[in-house]
Amino acid sequence: MSDMDKAHLNNMVGPIMRQGALARAVFEAAEVDNPDRKILMEDKVAYVRIQTEDEMILRQETIEEMLGKPFKLNQLEVDMASFAGRIETKADHVRFYFAKHL
Repeated sequence: MSDMDKAHLNNMVGPIMRQGALARAVFEAAEVDNPDRKILMEDKVAYVRIQTEDEMILRQETIEEMLGKPFKLNQLEVDMASFAGRIETKADHVRFYFAKHL
């Protein structure tokens, strides 16, 4: 069974983004905003999968800090091709999570 066939058998959550400066900033922000979690970034050439187990928080302020310029959370949608888990958006952060765990 390939990794793609087993994707439904884990609790990994997070954004799937186009390669670029924003994806790198989101990865770095995820590490800062989720200090107790191991953040993984899978490079798939055209896109990157940024993920962790169960829950990931991305704060607007942290992404701005990593980018070195102002950033609005709705700009995340431009480079985010997809995501794993459920998503909850607030004015100052985005949360990826699962309601049920395996």
